[in-house]
Amino acid sequence: MLTRRTFIAAAGGAALLGHASRLFAATYDLILKGGRVIDPSLHLDAVRDVAIVGGRIAAVEPQIAGDATQTVDVRGKLVVPGLIDIHSHAGRDKEGPALSLADGVTGFIDAGSQGAERIGEIIANVKAGPQRGRVLVNIGRAGILPDGDTMKLELADAAAARAAIAANREFISGVKARLTRGVAADDVEVLKRAQEAVSAFDLPVMIHMGQTTSPMPRLLELLKPGDIVTHLFAPPPNAIIDDAGRVLPEVLAARRRGIWFDVGNGVRDHIRWDVVERVMQQGFWPDTFSTDWNVNSKTTGVVDFPNCMSKFLGFGMSVSDVVACVTVNAARTFPAFSDRGTLNVGAPADVAVLELREGTFEFLDNYENKRRGSQRLFPAGTVLAGRWLPRT
Repeated sequence: MLTRRTFIAAAGGAALLGHASRLFAATYDLILKGGRVIDPSLHLDAVRDVAIVGGRIAAVEPQIAGDATQTVDVRGKLVVPGLIDIHSHAGRDKEGPALSLADGVTGFIDAGSQGAERIGEIIANVKAGPQRGRVLVNIGRAGILPDGDTMKLELADAAAARAAIAANREFISGVKARLTRGVAADDVEVLKRAQEAVSAFDLPVMIHMGQTTSPMPRLLELLKPGDIVTHLFAPPPNAIIDDAGRVLPEVLAARRRGIWFDVGNGVRDHIRWDVVERVMQQGFWPDTFSTDWNVNSKTTGVVDFPNCMSKFLGFGMSVSDVVACVTVNAARTFPAFSDRGTLNVGAPADVAVLELREGTFEFLDNYENKRRGSQRLFPAGTVLAGRWLPRT
């Protein structure tokens, strides 16, 4: 028989059990507390908390009161969507993806490290990496060669590239064509073959430009919407500017019809400060930043992705502008990243935490020219699929 005394005791026990369950069942897996959240996809630049549950963004609010399994104090730091590097060579080495992840790179494209003959090596490294990675197969079937990928024109093998794509459709997101003089024997023909290789798959071609044999307008004629011009700040001959330093009208027209223009920092012949200055002054800003990164980049002018981003803070771009180029803009270039580059509720919880330091910093172009800046971004931590990875 249930008496008043036993009812109260039972009710009290249930209340205690309920209280205990609330103590042990956290509302969130992770809260990033008090950082300056910059998400151009949401037009957001404000101090916010970011909460994560089940590997996805659960809330972005001024104050999140719920408890969390882990709370990370990021006051004084920038909290941005995970960085997407659309021109990297992280897949060349087994350790490449993990090393780039430590710099905040939660998604990357290995852009042409290998051709069809050895594409499996790159795909294996990308598959084994912690973050999402995809591959552009080099139209040169032997990949990057010291004497030039397609200086022997028969190496520009559309059939081999097409077969590689068909066999690895999940991981191959397009074709890379390196067109610089001394790399390609006939840049126009190589580009035509690259387009032939992707034609059945509705995939983009990325062209490595600068110092080509053919003038830039001739190459742009062969590009379709969604294709990417990397190394846009490469100096003449055959740059995106004319002899007077004006951006070519054909370049402006190419952007209007859907061609992307990407930085591709790299270490040789790809970026020179005077070209950057002339182009940026005309309002032709990059659509995307990328690094042309490899495991040795820390010893070069690349250093890391946040360093490459920082170079453009001195050319009129705001921090939010710079973040857009490596998040929401980059996510639009390849379907594999269409759900990334944002902190919108429900999106995969890939986040980069950066530190913006004030001071005097030197930045290198590819010609050992130095340029000083007053701000520099540094990697401070990464969240991948909801898991906090502190910078060590």
